Amino acid sequence: MKLSIIIPCYNEAATIISLIEAVKKAPISDREIIIVDDGSSDGTRDILATIKDHEIRVVFHDKNQGKGAALRTGFQKATGDICIVQDADLEYDPQEFPIVIQPIVDGKADVVFGSRFQSGRPHRVVYFWHRVGNGVLTLMSNFFTDLNLSDMETCYKAFRREVIQAINICENRFGFEPEVTAKISKMNLRIYEVGISYYGRTYDEGKKIGWRDGFRAIYCILKYNLWAQR
Repeated sequence: MKLSIIIPCYNEAATIISLIEAVKKAPISDREIIIVDDGSSDGTRDILATIKDHEIRVVFHDKNQGKGAALRTGFQKATGDICIVQDADLEYDPQEFPIVIQPIVDGKADVVFGSRFQSGRPHRVVYFWHRVGNGVLTLMSNFFTDLNLSDMETCYKAFRREVIQAINICENRFGFEPEVTAKISKMNLRIYEVGISYYGRTYDEGKKIGWRDGFRAIYCILKYNLWAQR
């Protein structure tokens, strides 16, 4: 099965080359890599413009719109059987692609979440309040979706392509996570969760999500579970 690896990217000049190298080393033979630069202003666009690789397609947004907007573009361009999200930092390990997509490959799942909190794999110790916030958002999302996820906000989400392309993604920023979780919960899909590693980074190292995104996530949980359509 062909894997489409969707990489939303914004101001990641320090890590983008290392990330591409890591993705290229992933144990997946049939794949395409779609990088969506979301209006970077730190030189990332210049780096991406020099890439000449038949496996990699680079799409440029003229201005910064947010992770959700970049993913929307990437999913639209995907041609693989399975789509997986890979952030452009180094927090998630592409070597674990096979672990995440295996339930779909086996014909058991339509969607797979990679949980940072359900594995014995390495997990960098970073921010306590981020962990608390993640737990609260996941619990709140589960309350409305009736799913028993342990990590709704995870980057590693894999979808059968026809599933994710059938979803109208409205959120432009980090609200993508609760939005897509709410929408797949209404689609009678087989949803699995597998444990993954997590190499979190600090704000000094380039982490971008903040408390405002947490409040937006709460709004999105309510909006997409209670009154918004697919």
